[in-house]
Amino acid sequence: MPYDLLIRNCGQILTLVGGPTDKPLTKSQLSDWQILANGFVACEKGRIAAVGPMLELDDSQISATTEILDAQGRVVMPGLVECHTHLVFAGNRAEEFQRKLQGESYLDILASGGGILSTVRATRAASAAELLQNALHHLDGFRRYGVTTVEAKSGYGLDKETELRLVRVALEASKRQPVRVVPTFLGAHVVPPEYKGRPAEYLHMLATEVLPELRGQAEFVDIFCEEGAFSVDDARTYLQQAHALGFGLKIHAEQLHDLGGCAMAAELGAISVDHVDYLSLPDAARIAQNGRTVAVLLPLVPLFLRQERYALGRQLIDAGVPVAVSTDFNPGSCPSKNLWLALSMACLKMGLTPLEAIAAVTLNAAWALNRAHEVGRLAEGYMADILILTLDDYRQIPYWLGENPVQEVIIGGIRQNLQ
Repeated sequence: MPYDLLIRNCGQILTLVGGPTDKPLTKSQLSDWQILANGFVACEKGRIAAVGPMLELDDSQISATTEILDAQGRVVMPGLVECHTHLVFAGNRAEEFQRKLQGESYLDILASGGGILSTVRATRAASAAELLQNALHHLDGFRRYGVTTVEAKSGYGLDKETELRLVRVALEASKRQPVRVVPTFLGAHVVPPEYKGRPAEYLHMLATEVLPELRGQAEFVDIFCEEGAFSVDDARTYLQQAHALGFGLKIHAEQLHDLGGCAMAAELGAISVDHVDYLSLPDAARIAQNGRTVAVLLPLVPLFLRQERYALGRQLIDAGVPVAVSTDFNPGSCPSKNLWLALSMACLKMGLTPLEAIAAVTLNAAWALNRAHEVGRLAEGYMADILILTLDDYRQIPYWLGENPVQEVIIGGIRQNLQ
């Protein structure tokens, strides 16, 4: 059959091909993958049919119905994968931003009833239609940045009814626009006011009353293991219950303190451990042992919170921990959808090289969502999620700080209207 879409005269094709196919990229694998010069990418029925140098392009596969894009020597790469976002919520926290600028800390604001709890109040009061409208607005923003797959956490309901609504809104948003949405249940974000001082009782309610209703809807279960949220012991029990119900596991841990949550979750087989700003190197070595748990680095969070401590990205890579990079888009600690800026900050503040950072927002981010056999690479059989950038050299990607280098976004073989 002829190609549906052909992108030709690509200056650099960042294929992400190379290294293992059964686990995330680690150590030198993060930068030792194939870049094709002067190449083409061909698509058929929403998937990649062929990738190669222009000299190997089979003209017999081109017909009058083939849509042809000339990349004119620019960089072509996989669509970005956002593996940690809090997509569905209501309201904003601009007032708290002012308080942070005046010196109040994240935990101070949370303890005073603000932070996550202020978004909970707004989200509980919002209708499903309002939440869906907000989610679609944010997904459109992600698409314009070249993000083609987005994880969407719940966590701003903290009661059964609202938490179920947040997951279902994420699923509905996925159907109404082209960006793929992967729902994660984060009902265990913090202890809600109704259960103040009773975290174990709240987690028991989630495990027995909410999780059974989410099977087949949310793929992953997450928990915030931190001072002011949930302890390591409570998190372990809850994640074990989630695992028994068939959910994949994630954890927010070592964001503000070294409590040991990341290593605990990795031992339970968590697909990712997220934040890791205070992850110790001994615990990093324990995480590296299974080779499959991805450490998701979120550099825009300490940037926005004006914190000095960033995750030890370079040391984690050297220790053999697979790393991904995400924004952590949310209304409190990272109201930004600019994954390109997060990529640059991972280079500037966490020690990643440009090639490592590119792998961290594509293939390894796909591993953190159990999607690495579908997205994150430009290879035959993968989904035709493709970006054409305005740049002619991958090294410029982190260099142009905060700019959006996207010229064309293709999702499932379909060109997106970015106007």
